[in-house]
Amino acid sequence: MERKETIRGAYRMTGENNFYDGMITCSTLSGKAVCRLVWAMNKAENDAYLEKALSGIPEYFSGKLLEVPVGTGILTMPVYQTMPEADITCLDYSPDMMRQAREKADRLHLKNVTFRQGDVGALPYEDDTFDIVLSLNGFHAFPDKEAAYREVFRVLRPGGTFCGCFYVKDEHKRTDWFVRHVYEKAGFFTPPYETTISLKKRLGKLYKAVTLGTVKSMACFACRKAG
Repeated sequence: MERKETIRGAYRMTGENNFYDGMITCSTLSGKAVCRLVWAMNKAENDAYLEKALSGIPEYFSGKLLEVPVGTGILTMPVYQTMPEADITCLDYSPDMMRQAREKADRLHLKNVTFRQGDVGALPYEDDTFDIVLSLNGFHAFPDKEAAYREVFRVLRPGGTFCGCFYVKDEHKRTDWFVRHVYEKAGFFTPPYETTISLKKRLGKLYKAVTLGTVKSMACFACRKAG
């Protein structure tokens, strides 16, 4: 409970004045409106899928973690504040997103987080480098998803965990409509997309143990690589 309250407090401190952050955390009036209209979610459902997506990270984790993409950092900088012994690397293709994430890290006085611009389809790391790879709301945007899956698996150590969340189609018609007619045209999302069934099959072929669930159109997962 203490960890959850710390994270929620940091959300309030870092996300109040940014439309994107408010939308992702469902913490502002405009953000709640988008969550309801596009994703058919209320605040409790939004919190539920994020909690499930982060469930693969132990509370007292102290190993090496890669987050890709980091985005603005609104979802994870507050979590990293509770993990002072971890070695955390945040990667994103967008310099602007990374700038916002770095500002949040500075505001929270994080000393164990480093940032690097890069492409998930060609990660600049050796094989078997990270204990955890975290990806929140990224795979539905990646243009080369096959390369992203391969690269995440490659840099993850045997016994390591791949966890996160992203959009899957065929779960809610209104969300699918917005993705196809608004998000794709704006360049935010890039087809093709997984379904819950196809994602379960894909992760099952790559990983030894897979936990997968959905909240509306968001799939949340935690997978363990064979040791």
